[in-house]
Amino acid sequence: MTVNGRPVEFAMDPDTPLLWALRDAANLTGTKYGCGVGDCGACMVVVDGEALRSCLITIAECEGRYVTTIEGLSRDRSHPVQQAIVAEQAIQCGFCTPGIVMAAAALLERNASPTEAEIREAIRNLCPCGVQPRLVRAIRRAGQVALRRETISAAPAPGISAEDAARAVPALRPRARTTTTTTITQERRDR
Repeated sequence: MTVNGRPVEFAMDPDTPLLWALRDAANLTGTKYGCGVGDCGACMVVVDGEALRSCLITIAECEGRYVTTIEGLSRDRSHPVQQAIVAEQAIQCGFCTPGIVMAAAALLERNASPTEAEIREAIRNLCPCGVQPRLVRAIRRAGQVALRRETISAAPAPGISAEDAARAVPALRPRARTTTTTTITQERRDR
């Protein structure tokens, strides 16, 4: 199979769920183990353009197919879904986020202007944090970005310096230290 654009051959039992091959053998741990029975969607990956729960598909069933994990969606988190989810603050704990992002990316690849009903039908991932209304807005916004009707100025890419991040996103500017904080720090150093 091809995983994130690279040919891969797993020397494992063919009945091994793709989830375990990705996490244990390929060290692609962005694909999360949630329930193991296909209910939660935390392990969602895209296989030949279709969002699938990797706990339910074996490596034998993936032979000759193209698999994309959250790590392969974009190296710098610049995919429209990733940017829109950050911009709309549609993340709480983050555990289910990779699966949701993969399901949304597959949906937008097929239909960049989905209705709310189509989004709710495609994104059946369980999220106990209650981000669904923001998630619908984020996916619609990501579709607009994919269609080049909108741009998003969200979180800077990983690896950016703190100073550059503060210039790119003013809310990330560090707070000025107060005299009290400096004094406490100095007192701790003197101990």
